Amino acid sequence: MAGYDDRDGKIWMDGKLIDWRAANVHILSHALHYASSVFEGERAYNGRIFKSREHSERLHFSAGELDFQIPWTVDEIEAAKQEVLTANGLTDGYVRAVAWRGAGEDMGVASARNPVHLVIAAWEWGAYYGDAKTRGARLDISKWKRPSPETIPVHAKAAGLYMICTTSKHVAEAKGCSDALFMDYRGYVAEATGANIFFVKDGEVHTPLPDCFLNGLTRQTVIGMLKDRQIKVHERHIMPEEMEGFEQCWLTGTAAEVTPVGQIGDYNFEVGALTREIAEGYEKLVRS
Repeated sequence: MAGYDDRDGKIWMDGKLIDWRAANVHILSHALHYASSVFEGERAYNGRIFKSREHSERLHFSAGELDFQIPWTVDEIEAAKQEVLTANGLTDGYVRAVAWRGAGEDMGVASARNPVHLVIAAWEWGAYYGDAKTRGARLDISKWKRPSPETIPVHAKAAGLYMICTTSKHVAEAKGCSDALFMDYRGYVAEATGANIFFVKDGEVHTPLPDCFLNGLTRQTVIGMLKDRQIKVHERHIMPEEMEGFEQCWLTGTAAEVTPVGQIGDYNFEVGALTREIAEGYEKLVRS
């Protein structure tokens, strides 16, 4: 496919649909220099964006955590997303909403006088991890740590938080892995570069407590699915060495959906029955 800057289609930008190739920003946009940007990644199934409103609400929350306000309401964002899907003829696709501080009177760290922009784009996107979704992903272990909540707004979906994700995934892919797993600043298991993680042992599920990283909407959905099935879920701090005793593992995220994991570093997992059941159940749920 062509690069993301050179495609046919329409993008919603600051209140109106424009040609895809015309969706440009100035080189002195504050977000480019100081990461004052937040975003959402969403998937549409059969013409409906799964948990669409929750994503729009979180976009507003994330902007607030970075000390700016989005000049469009949740309802307006919801309408714009549907407009984008219709304009591009998509029923199944990935939707990306981005809000950022643009170019304006300020060009230092402070940017209170600069305008805030919003863009919504959508495109076709298959399985995030390719065939790993069926055979099980292989994960590297990143050298970077998820930071303390005292150092950065860890619960915002902010562009700057993904800097170590990009570098970690590049290293992982160079090793033939699909992704990388982070520990947090205390040494506990945290998450992958763009997905939350779950483990299975003796019929019960264990997942890291999201006290210093994003509590993903897919994560919350899967926990609800497990509880509906009367499967005990432990949200807790997990030490890395505990991975040796876990039998199954999977990742969750809007892009990742539910993806089984076969290996993390030297630890191996089976793509077991519960993993398959949750992956299949999630697929049915999002299309229901």
